[in-house]
Amino acid sequence: MITGHVFIAISLDGYIARPDGGIDWLLSRDDPAEDHGYDDFIADKDMIVMGRGSYEQVATFETWPYDRPVLVLSTRLAGTPVPAGLQGKVRFADLAPDEAMRAMEREGVRRVYVDGGRVVQSFLRAGLIEDMVITTVPVLIGAGRPLFGELPQDKSLSLVSSRSFPSGLVQSTYRL
Repeated sequence: MITGHVFIAISLDGYIARPDGGIDWLLSRDDPAEDHGYDDFIADKDMIVMGRGSYEQVATFETWPYDRPVLVLSTRLAGTPVPAGLQGKVRFADLAPDEAMRAMEREGVRRVYVDGGRVVQSFLRAGLIEDMVITTVPVLIGAGRPLFGELPQDKSLSLVSSRSFPSGLVQSTYRL
């Protein structure tokens, strides 16, 4: 059975990016000496699914950071060609979360890293997230793109673990 898993950072006031999508507040806090557990998290994931906003932000990085296939869910990008440097690494599709999960499952995918605010929100609403690792960065950015949106009903979570880092980051893992 296929499962969705979230690994994401938020500002203390609950945003994953500035209103324009900028994540400078997050990148400036990156301390290469601190292991925040990403390598352990991604080790057993078969694929990454993200939205257009996340894709466009990551595409500005000097090098493509992922060694797993990436599915970008976007009505705007679906049907457009993947940039030459990302062919074989990325594909675009206009699919609902449950359709995307079924398509990936048919390909043998079992564990999916779900990334990006709207994509995480839609996968949560569809009940497709098994657990979330949320790293809170001690900065208030005042406005931006929230991690969580409206839900049809409360979603109960169980705290699995929580830890803090010398830089002030606090990371909590929740099971849904």
